[in-house]
Amino acid sequence: MPKLDFWYEFASTYSYLAAMRIEALAKQAGVTVEWRPFLLGPIFKAQGWDTSPFNLQIAKGKYMWRDLTRLCEEQGLPKFHVPAKFPLSSLGAARAALALSDEARPAFSRAVYMAEFSDGLDIGDAFVLEAILQKLGHDPRVVLVKAGTQEIKDKLRANTEEAQRLGIFGAPTFVLSDGEMFWGNDRLEQALAWAKK
Repeated sequence: MPKLDFWYEFASTYSYLAAMRIEALAKQAGVTVEWRPFLLGPIFKAQGWDTSPFNLQIAKGKYMWRDLTRLCEEQGLPKFHVPAKFPLSSLGAARAALALSDEARPAFSRAVYMAEFSDGLDIGDAFVLEAILQKLGHDPRVVLVKAGTQEIKDKLRANTEEAQRLGIFGAPTFVLSDGEMFWGNDRLEQALAWAKK
């Protein structure tokens, strides 16, 4: 089966939308998806930014919040909740996602996004991550201890460095086995079509 790497950041609003629809679309297209969490912070920092471009460009940020409200409604998702602080810290969630198996990662990732952008919870809070893991049937202590190991820290750093090497500058980004790259939730269908070529 053709494969697509789904590069996503837990603080990314548009990654949320992609995460909630990618599996059904990929299954329909006959494409395998590899979920690749990474951190945008170091990538933004390399460009001289200390926060999200949606914060740096006020008009763009204002548009994004309205756009997310419309798109969530269109996708049948719960009402979009603007976080009290943006972006939220995604380090713990990214490490926890990598501490889980490849099979468990998608459900956990979707649950984190729902907690953040639907329920208005702070995903930087370990108690929020514990509750999500417990609800999904994982032992939170086991997962979070593993998430704090050097192995997982190195894995997340390697993911972020690979994203930089690939030229990824935002999330979500979809990368195909031939190196072709598509950026943005609205390019998911195009990426899947390319994967099938």
